[in-house]
Amino acid sequence: MMKTTKEKIEEIQTNGYQIDFGNVFNHAFENYKKIALYAGLMIFVFFVIVGLFIGGTVIFTFGVSALNQKMLENLRVENFSGMYLVIYSISAILVTCLISPFFAGLIKMADSAEKDEEFHVSTVFEYYKNPYFQELVISSLLITISTTALSEIFKLLGIEIVGALFSAIIGFFTFLNVPLIIFGDLKAIDALKSSMIIVSKQPLVLLGLLIVSYIASLVGFIGCCIGIFFTLPFIYSMYYAIYTSIIGIDSENELE
Repeated sequence: MMKTTKEKIEEIQTNGYQIDFGNVFNHAFENYKKIALYAGLMIFVFFVIVGLFIGGTVIFTFGVSALNQKMLENLRVENFSGMYLVIYSISAILVTCLISPFFAGLIKMADSAEKDEEFHVSTVFEYYKNPYFQELVISSLLITISTTALSEIFKLLGIEIVGALFSAIIGFFTFLNVPLIIFGDLKAIDALKSSMIIVSKQPLVLLGLLIVSYIASLVGFIGCCIGIFFTLPFIYSMYYAIYTSIIGIDSENELE
């Protein structure tokens, strides 16, 4: 009988697990080669649309004058106070939450490529529907609120670098929450807890894999910076490779 994701997590919590750096990296790279072009185009188009939406919202809210440099400088976070700061913070949190299903779709694209299944535009938008959409937004909301609150607290204390460090630690220990939701069918809270359990068992190896994937993705800045859209998918192939090497993906989980 196949083990459920929760049973696998319980076993990991008790006995830990082994993960090979080289095997996972090679798996991620081979997967990335299959999705690089298509995923890169999707990321490029998506960010253009998001950029136009944000720009349109700024113009609608502050007027056409918001486009000039002086107005843009005045829109910096450090110049905000009172209600404007609240609006900015809420908007930033909402945008972060609403784009999280898109990045979940990139991990799903990696899964489709791994199984030699066709993937389309609809693949990256597959999780903009319940129950996944709700859980992805909740998990993203909890992470974003936590990191934002810590950043503001340490900023007030005059030690912003500590806030940034804690935010990075939270992001690291929860980076597996998305695949745990979309492949493991876990609820947001359970996915966050499970991600922290998994990462805590092999933090150095996982940190090394993530650092390498982030550095590799930054190579895209070479060549007018547009290449970043086509190297960024490597991060999501890495998330997928790490998840499958630890938890695995079986038909039972996908059909639940």
